[in-house]
Amino acid sequence: MTAATGAAMRRNVRLLSGCFALSTTSNVILMSVSALVGYELAGDKSLATLPAALMWVGTAAATVPVSFLMRRIGRRLGFMCGALVGMAGAALGYWAVLSHDFALFCLAVAVIGAFNGFNFYFRFAGAEVAGEDYRSRAIALVMAGGVVAAVIGPELSRAANDWFLPPAYLGPFVAIAGIAMAIFVFGAFVRIPKPTPVQLRGGRPLSAIVRQPVFLVAALSGVVAYGVMILLMTVTPLAMVMRGHPFDDAAFVIQWHVLAMFAPSFFSGHLIRRFGVLTVITWGAVAMLACIGVAVQGISVPHFWLSLILLGLGWNFLFVGATTLLTEAHTTAERAKTQALNEFMVFGCAAVGSYLSGNLHHYLGWEALNLVALPPLLAVLCAAVWLDRRRRRGYAAAE
Repeated sequence: MTAATGAAMRRNVRLLSGCFALSTTSNVILMSVSALVGYELAGDKSLATLPAALMWVGTAAATVPVSFLMRRIGRRLGFMCGALVGMAGAALGYWAVLSHDFALFCLAVAVIGAFNGFNFYFRFAGAEVAGEDYRSRAIALVMAGGVVAAVIGPELSRAANDWFLPPAYLGPFVAIAGIAMAIFVFGAFVRIPKPTPVQLRGGRPLSAIVRQPVFLVAALSGVVAYGVMILLMTVTPLAMVMRGHPFDDAAFVIQWHVLAMFAPSFFSGHLIRRFGVLTVITWGAVAMLACIGVAVQGISVPHFWLSLILLGLGWNFLFVGATTLLTEAHTTAERAKTQALNEFMVFGCAAVGSYLSGNLHHYLGWEALNLVALPPLLAVLCAAVWLDRRRRRGYAAAE
């Protein structure tokens, strides 16, 4: 790699990391207010969390068409189109709050979810601008932008809520529109080579791709990482408040959780290069299992705090590892359909986790809800160990 090529790669990674930081900030803002707005606008108060679930539905629904759109027009124009979708969703949200229309608010949140469907491809774009030796670090550094969102997202949400009073909750949607506009501008400076027609020609059928052990382990790791994280994180504030802890304590725990999700990205890419992607995936599954172990031991603030930190750390190792491993499962020609299927499964599972978390907590309780996550995490752990041993046997045979 020449000095000029390396400089261009680092520039692209920094831009993508900034865009991911902005998009994650918009997520934090939306998640901070969606249930509150839903409760205020819904005639049936039991539907207050429906908009939050619809955000993930919108994300899952967008992943497949977005992947094929980017195959046709390229990443840069694709991200700029996504920013326009984000502005439209924010405008709908503003109008829904102003007109006190719950159905329109649900549509607005789903559209902003579709905006996220574009933005989660930032990490794949990071892999594409990097050389093979730098790929895991590039993915991790793009996701490290989430640290910015963890710090400024809650503060911006609180500040924006006071911009237009009355009615409440207009400001956050103005902030989301501004963030989408910033992504549009930054995205215009990203330079990701568009694959040539020759590179896009051919490729295996999807059925052959998904039968690969590497794809199965990568997809399982990503699905479980997001599904379990959303399942436990979404209901944590409710679980804490119902057990007598003030809301400020719940906000403190969630902020540390988000930091734990993204701060490890500064070194998880190095760990993958040093110890291997399957080892890091294994560590991620172990950390999430430890999260459950802490959660069932008590309901004090330190128990919730440590549990959610372990949950965030495990999510990072699993998700960065899964993304890195997925890049081994496809060629350039197969990239769009492989990534589309993976993203649809991951965020479809996130939508299910978001919807189920409140119900499972209501009927089973906090401790039993955590135990529900044990089987999928054990499945990831076994799958990673199995693939690692399979590869080691293959290397030994080759020698």
